Amino acid sequence: MGWLDGKRALIVGAGSGIGRAVADAFHQEGARVAALELDAGKAARLAAELPGGLVSHGDATRMADAREAVAAVTGAFGGLDVLVNCVGIFDFYRGIADIGDDELDGAFEEIFAVNVKSQLACVRAALPQLRRSGGSVVLTVSTSGFYPGRGGVLYVASKFAVRGCVIALAHELAPRVRVNGVAPGGTLGTELTGPASLGLAGRVLAAAPGREQDLRDRTPLGVALTGADHAGGYVFLASDRARGITGTIVHSDGGIAIR
Repeated sequence: MGWLDGKRALIVGAGSGIGRAVADAFHQEGARVAALELDAGKAARLAAELPGGLVSHGDATRMADAREAVAAVTGAFGGLDVLVNCVGIFDFYRGIADIGDDELDGAFEEIFAVNVKSQLACVRAALPQLRRSGGSVVLTVSTSGFYPGRGGVLYVASKFAVRGCVIALAHELAPRVRVNGVAPGGTLGTELTGPASLGLAGRVLAAAPGREQDLRDRTPLGVALTGADHAGGYVFLASDRARGITGTIVHSDGGIAIR
């Protein structure tokens, strides 16, 4: 018996990193898993490697693509019980003084579209099905949404906004739909890239030199966490064992708050 037996789930941003780990964990726990992925190569790889999975290729910031992904999963699985969003881009610690006058508009729009709008667009698209099933939503926040210094000004601000989405949606959608979040700390193997508007589209966070030791040094538990370490929080919040929990954020960050 898996924790998610019988659940029908849509994982947004499941092609790599935390999203891929969540998709694998959901499958292992008995869920039927569908995905929405922007990168065509990652989408194709996921479709080949996820047993029984259904993968849509599209942009989670576009309502039309989000609706198509929801329609695909409901058509194939007969409904939708769980929506998870793991989409994000990182600003590589750019402070406000590091962003040019001609860059601010584009960077703000790009980072907030990916990190915040995608969450709302996917919830909006999935809402009729989630209300029908009495389902749940798990959004990806970040330790950056609680503490300064874990990203630049736009990334930190966007993750604070996702915190707001969790509590506002939990309040609005109760009692039919539960809404919670997971706030991962720094993660090994993530393919988190930067915004094109800041010239950072080709930069990958996981490629930073000495990253594993840096992650160990910054956490009270001395751990460098992987996507699989975070996936359990998503499984729990999506499961019926969390049926009394909404508006809550699980912190899988190695204990940052106690330092």
